[in-house]
Amino acid sequence: MYFGKNIKFMRKRRGRTQDDVAVALEMKRSTLSGYENGVAQPGMEALISFSNYFNIAIDTLIKVDLQTLPESQIRQVERGYDVFLKGSNLRILATTVGKDNDENIELVSEKAKAGYTSGFADPEYISILPTFRLPFLSRQKKYRTFQISGDSMLPIPSGAWVTGVFIQDWTTIRDKDACIILTAEDGVVFKVVENRIQTEAKLILHSLNPHYTPFDLAVKEIREIWQFVHFISPQIPENRISETYNLTETVKQLKKDVAAIQTQINLI
Repeated sequence: MYFGKNIKFMRKRRGRTQDDVAVALEMKRSTLSGYENGVAQPGMEALISFSNYFNIAIDTLIKVDLQTLPESQIRQVERGYDVFLKGSNLRILATTVGKDNDENIELVSEKAKAGYTSGFADPEYISILPTFRLPFLSRQKKYRTFQISGDSMLPIPSGAWVTGVFIQDWTTIRDKDACIILTAEDGVVFKVVENRIQTEAKLILHSLNPHYTPFDLAVKEIREIWQFVHFISPQIPENRISETYNLTETVKQLKKDVAAIQTQINLI
C-alpha cells in the first residue's frame, strides 16, 4: 500500500505544506502527518477527500508507487488519464498509419495473441502486424481486429475475425456491450460485459454460450478494451430454425394430449 508515500510525494510535488493540505481537507495536521508516515490508516471519507484533492483515483493512490513513474506518466495521471478509471494504462496507444496518415486496422491472429499480450504497447511489435482498411468505418476512431477461438461466444464461430473500437474511458462502457479485452493473465478475451468499475472496480464477463458461467475481472488486470463493432467469418452461424420448429411441434402435440385427456375426463 503506497498511500502514505503517494500523498506526501504529491503534496511536495505541488509545493504544498502539511498545513496547506490539512486546511484544504479540513483535518488536523497531525492526522495528515500520521497518514504520510504510515502510522494511521485513512477511512473511506479521507480516501475520497485525497482522491478529489489530487484528482487521482483511490486505487491509484493505494496501489501504484507514483514515485517510480517517469515524469511523462505522472503528468498523464495528473491530467486525468488514470489507469484505474480512464483505461489509458499510463501510455499512448501503439498504432500504425498509412501513407495518407490515416490509421490502419491491425490484425491480431490466433497465433499472434501470445506476442500481443506482451507487445501491445510496443510500437515496433504493432508495426509488424498485418493491416487493412474498411471504408465504412469512421476515420476519427481507432479500430483493431482479433481472431477468436473456442465456442464461448457462439453463434459467433471459432476462427471469426472480430473488430473493435478502442475505448479510452472504461467507465463509458454500458452493460451488455460486447468487448475484446486484453487481460494481464488470460490474454485476449471476447465477452459481453457488466460494468462495475465505478462501484466495485471490476467487470463481470458473460459468454453468449449459456454453458459458460460468468466471471469477474478486476480493473487492475485489464490492459486494453475494444468495443465490438462487427465480425467477419467464412462460416454461417449455426441454424436454429430446425430446433425452433421441433419445439413448436412438441408444444402442439402436448396441447393435443391435454385436450384428449380433458375429453376423457368429461366422459367419465
